Amino acid sequence: MWNYLFGGNAQQKKDRPKKAIVQLREQIQILHKKRAHLESQMADQDAIARKNITSNKTVAKNALKRKKGYEAQLEKLENQIQSLENQLNTIEGANLNLETMRAMKEGAAAMKQIHGEYNVDKVEDTMEEIREQVELADEISEAISRPVGGEYIDEDELDEELAELQREEAERAAPAKAEPVAKKQPPAALPHFPDVNKGELVSPEAAEEDDEDERALQELKASMGL
Repeated sequence: MWNYLFGGNAQQKKDRPKKAIVQLREQIQILHKKRAHLESQMADQDAIARKNITSNKTVAKNALKRKKGYEAQLEKLENQIQSLENQLNTIEGANLNLETMRAMKEGAAAMKQIHGEYNVDKVEDTMEEIREQVELADEISEAISRPVGGEYIDEDELDEELAELQREEAERAAPAKAEPVAKKQPPAALPHFPDVNKGELVSPEAAEEDDEDERALQELKASMGL
């Protein structure tokens, strides 16, 4: 009883817009059915009037009167439907806004709870700790990779040695210089044989040697098929 007098509890208030929307839709459906029924009755009376317009004017006139009455009811019904639809659209829009605001409120509360666990100062402190740890890790890595025993290697000296090796490899890969070509020697002079026509004398020993040479030459040609 007290809930009824003072508007009910919080849950009932929360559900009231949805309940109103449901009731309005149901009522609009009822009015649509009523409108269809009135339109059917109007069509019936119009048919009666047309049927009796010449044979029985009284019946036709009464049918037209009833049709006019249905038209008046239909006009009022259309106004009611229009009013309910406007109200339904308004409530649906307001309820949508309400649900949106409730969702935004819940989101704001969640963000507030999340941000309550940290703030800008805490974030800066955390980032500073991360930077310190990264620097420490770099120092440790450098210390571990440093040569043991104090051995020091001069990087400039290594670069010079590397450049020298590159020059040596380049010279080795270059094509060797061409050797100077020896001058062409003139052909050796053939031995001079005395010419009989010119009166040059030939000794018997020399003539015999010439004959042997000639035979050897002929045998060589024969063996070669010449």
